[in-house]
Amino acid sequence: MRADLSALLTSTAQAGKAVQPSGTLPLTQLRPGAAQPRRNFDEASLQALAASVQERGVLQPLLVRPIDGGYEIVAGERRWRAAQLAGLTEVPVAIRDMTDQEARVAALVENLQREDLNLLDEVDAKLELVAMILAVPRDEARARLLRLTKVAPGPETEHLDALFRPLGESWRTFAKNKLRVLNWPAPLLDALRGGLPFTLGAVIAGAPESSQAYLIQRARDGASRAELRAEIVRLQAQSGRGEQTAVERLGQRLSSRRWLNSLQPEEQKAIEKWMSRMPAVLRVALQED
Repeated sequence: MRADLSALLTSTAQAGKAVQPSGTLPLTQLRPGAAQPRRNFDEASLQALAASVQERGVLQPLLVRPIDGGYEIVAGERRWRAAQLAGLTEVPVAIRDMTDQEARVAALVENLQREDLNLLDEVDAKLELVAMILAVPRDEARARLLRLTKVAPGPETEHLDALFRPLGESWRTFAKNKLRVLNWPAPLLDALRGGLPFTLGAVIAGAPESSQAYLIQRARDGASRAELRAEIVRLQAQSGRGEQTAVERLGQRLSSRRWLNSLQPEEQKAIEKWMSRMPAVLRVALQED
């Protein structure tokens, strides 16, 4: 099963780069696919694409599959939306008979090969593909991926190598640099969905949650990474907390029920093991509570 899926992922990635048109279809016969991994369509970007479509037409055909009463878009919903805004009545398409799983894989891979994909959509899409290739539930895929970064190469890591090779990033780099975004507070994740760059989000994630809304606004107003770091230092100095900041941040994080509920079982066990070695003064304070 994994070998078949690995072959499907590879062939889909290659096919997505140069889909040959089967003809054209009226926009009214097309409907968005249920497998669309992109949750948000930036309005400004969509308008810019519509202007390009109006001038040059739809240059890359949409990948669609036959369904009852018409065709479902597997890849190319942005082009379909832009074509509507541009006033087109039909678009070029490549028609393929695909199962639900094949359509889902094709949609994920095609979107991941787009440079404008939102970071959270990217993380979710790659994690779903990881779950498929490792044959585990999606909720377990993250913990399994992190565990595999610490073991010697084997069949599972080879499947992951094959999966990520067409995506322009190694799975180890993905696990190390991007998976951690899922631990960030909800307001910061919402800001990322709204277009906040990941590099700025990573700086803000290191600040106390009480300061993050302000820092998010500063980032939206054009603050650079260096300016955000300087602002964090200024806020810490202004609050007079100095060396206590790390301790207070730890307390805030451990008191966050949302964060605790997001932990995987292995991560919870690791924290419990760490707490068993806590300083005596902290152990006594907890007993007093």
